[in-house]
Amino acid sequence: MNVGVLALQGDFREHLAALAECGVNATPVKTAEEIKSIDALVIPGGESTTISKLAKSFDLFDLIKSRIASGLPTYGSCAGMIMVAKSIKDPASGQETFGGINIEVERNAFGRQVDSFEEDLEFKGLTGPKFRAVFIRAPWVAKSGEGVEVLSEIDGHAVAVRQGKVLATSFHPELTSDNRIHRYFIEEMCNK
Repeated sequence: MNVGVLALQGDFREHLAALAECGVNATPVKTAEEIKSIDALVIPGGESTTISKLAKSFDLFDLIKSRIASGLPTYGSCAGMIMVAKSIKDPASGQETFGGINIEVERNAFGRQVDSFEEDLEFKGLTGPKFRAVFIRAPWVAKSGEGVEVLSEIDGHAVAVRQGKVLATSFHPELTSDNRIHRYFIEEMCNK
């Protein structure tokens, strides 16, 4: 299995390291040929408006959107959650998403950079202790539609969801040494 990590902007290196520790072949992708050759995709945290603009500038936006719609296993963390959402509440001017999960997300829902925090979360499908989640200018799910499974939440707000072969978290598991969410993605979305 070849898992591509979208390397246009954001913390793609950390996802590459986490995936390598899980024993899969992980490669950075930023060209159409690279994106066409992968078996799964990870969209990292970063700045969702920048990721969207760069994907359009490099003529990758429609390809990625099409591959996700065609069933490409995809995982988006933080900004990646925004990019796999069906819609954005109060999007930046001209901001679009790739889609993949029937959710509306709210950007920076937990506040600004200074409001970043860590929280121990229950995560449906993970065994062992609670998952220590890192939230940095994180979104949350404002609305979820039919077919969406909520995997984790804080104060009634979904912060991890899945639908079909697409997984999204509003936090950054790649910034921890705990690779259980990456393993969950590989085992539950990529290998089934």
